[in-house]
Amino acid sequence: MKAIRIHEDGGPEVLRYEDAPDPAAGPGEVLIRLRAASLNRLDLWVRKGLPSVPKPRILGADGAGTVEALGEGVDGLEVGRRVVINPGLEHGDRISVIGEHMDGTHAELIAVPATNVYPLPDELSFEDAAAFPLVFETAYRMLSTRAGLQAGEWVLVWGAGSGVGSASLAVAKALGARVLATSSSDEKLARAREVGADATVNHASGDVGATVKELTDGRGVDVVVEHVGEATWKTSLQAARIGGRIAVCGATTGPNPPAQLHRVWWKQLTIVGSTMGTRADFEAVYELVKTGRARPAVDEVFPLTDARAAHERMEAGEHFGKIVLTI
Repeated sequence: MKAIRIHEDGGPEVLRYEDAPDPAAGPGEVLIRLRAASLNRLDLWVRKGLPSVPKPRILGADGAGTVEALGEGVDGLEVGRRVVINPGLEHGDRISVIGEHMDGTHAELIAVPATNVYPLPDELSFEDAAAFPLVFETAYRMLSTRAGLQAGEWVLVWGAGSGVGSASLAVAKALGARVLATSSSDEKLARAREVGADATVNHASGDVGATVKELTDGRGVDVVVEHVGEATWKTSLQAARIGGRIAVCGATTGPNPPAQLHRVWWKQLTIVGSTMGTRADFEAVYELVKTGRARPAVDEVFPLTDARAAHERMEAGEHFGKIVLTI
């Protein structure tokens, strides 16, 4: 089969479109002929060696396609069925990720456990299906499972153009919340409003704290989606209301922000960590997607052969939502 593999850590230039051994469906597994996959920030980290993984490695966590073959003991699916993959593999209380801990979806074929394969309704395209799993699962676990988001609450979503940012916007709206979305791009803010943001602010040229006060009558937001880290942490603590919650799933600008512990106790804040999600989280957010309550934002679609251009677009920060690869 053809696949995108890395043989060394580095920039987009280490991506190789090449022949790779065909996988086979073992007991309890499903062999899937992939039709679309998407790009996540995780793929950039793995490519750079953060963490460094055994090589050669096929990148890609998200994918959708059709069933090619069934391993021994697999029931409930048939060859040719349209399916989508849950990228989180559960091992007790530990979750590993397709494309990081095993070969991924940026290829023509992949074999995965049947428990991670879900039928795909005809109403969902392969591209849309490939665009939602990892970031929507992450957003749902952050907002619903960990932060306990309620309808009518205000959510501050930093960097709404990113994968997890756009997913958090979609999931929060599907759960009945109100969303203040930020970006350093006015064009991306306009797109955020198009897909449901109740309010927006340019965090480079505007005042996020003042906007929060105006929107909430000085009270503060109920939940902050924090995936940026050092550049936004101080404002996140300021923006949260008394008794508010800050859900942390990443730190793209650095993991060691100023602590400002006094704000944590004065405001009696709850800070929750969250990463990926369980099968229950995936199934809950997939229901939102299937019923049309939450829709992934697809940015640009590239053929698998142009994976390097897709990586370069993500690293340049030009995208809003998910970059998709067709196969």
